Amino acid sequence: FYVYAIYSLKDHRIYVGLTTNTDKRLKEHNAGRTRSTKAYCPWQIFYYEFFSTRESARNREKYFKSGIGKERLREKLIEYLK
Repeated sequence: FYVYAIYSLKDHRIYVGLTTNTDKRLKEHNAGRTRSTKAYCPWQIFYYEFFSTRESARNREKYFKSGIGKERLREKLIEYLK
């Protein structure tokens, strides 16, 4: 399982999700198949982590969706964009 973070090339909004296939999932986001992200296309993956269980991936996803987790992702995005 992968926990991934994508950012909108439109307004640099960050979205965090969980998947088993990051390439397929990114294509779905960019095709507008995800209601919460379709208004902010196009998207680009800037960070992901692999987990052996869904439970551990879900816990990490919840962390990244928290205030402190989002802050860590913003730091990673700044590094990625340099």
